[in-house]
Amino acid sequence: MDKKNISWKEAFMASPGPESIKESVILSLKGLCMGTADIIPGVSGGTIALITGIYEKLLMAIKSINIIALKRLIRFDIKGSLSEIHVRFLLSLFFGIGIAIISLARIMNYLIHNETLLVTSLFLGLIAASIFVVGKKVENWMGNGGVSFIIGTILSYCIVGLIPVATPEEHWFILLSGFVAICAMILPGLSGAFILLILGKYEFITGTLKNPFDIENFITIIIFCTGCLGGLMGFSRVLNFLLLRWHNLTLAFLTGLMAGSMRKIWPWKEVLEKVMIRGELHVVREQNILPGEYGWGFWSAAGLIITGFIAVIVIERLSSKEKY
Repeated sequence: MDKKNISWKEAFMASPGPESIKESVILSLKGLCMGTADIIPGVSGGTIALITGIYEKLLMAIKSINIIALKRLIRFDIKGSLSEIHVRFLLSLFFGIGIAIISLARIMNYLIHNETLLVTSLFLGLIAASIFVVGKKVENWMGNGGVSFIIGTILSYCIVGLIPVATPEEHWFILLSGFVAICAMILPGLSGAFILLILGKYEFITGTLKNPFDIENFITIIIFCTGCLGGLMGFSRVLNFLLLRWHNLTLAFLTGLMAGSMRKIWPWKEVLEKVMIRGELHVVREQNILPGEYGWGFWSAAGLIITGFIAVIVIERLSSKEKY
């Protein structure tokens, strides 16, 4: 196809993506679920992408923003650039993610702070079912598959148990923080916001957003976003390569990441240490404990764990019947 002479419609439809309004709505709903997960500490949108069957499509869509597309964009060949990028997929997905972040952020923030037990119980069920769903896709658990799962589990378990540390505020570290945080965000089981907290940059980065037009804050935001963009473009290609080259081992590793992350989302905890961040107390050290009593709170939590588990199974069954 001569991409210089194609119509806008042909350019828009040239790359993979939903081909009907129904498929676009379904993909946007999956994005809505991803966005909801991303605003929960300790929960990753990558987990939702995995269980809804769009994880590899997401990595391919990000990979489609390549040198060829950028060169065409620089030459003002907009239609040619659109034909390279999986624009229909990305628009539908990020529309849902954006709606979730804008509409649910305050609600989820309230629930996290006031109904912590119930929220974490629901997400424990979601992650437990996600491990089951993704684990079924691993073709061979014996040998290297099992080792890969164990490595992923240990790595995730250790990361979510880290305590935030004091780190530099130089530009190079801000760039690195953006790179690492976005990599964590697209990995199942790891939260980008939590990684920022570990790197000691959660307060610093969110603080710049209070006054983004201050020259120093604006520079910091640009540097951080540059790191995020670099991480997103680079790490998505690494993951895509690993899935193509070592699909079984990579899926086993990703399943392990989710299993290890359950340490963070366990509902019953004892707080050991808190720090003040932007006027609010944040837990930086805690330990998991068994339920202290088996009253209404326990049974409500147990019910939500089961509800979350069933919801993922239903979503996975429905997703397997849809193209997007």
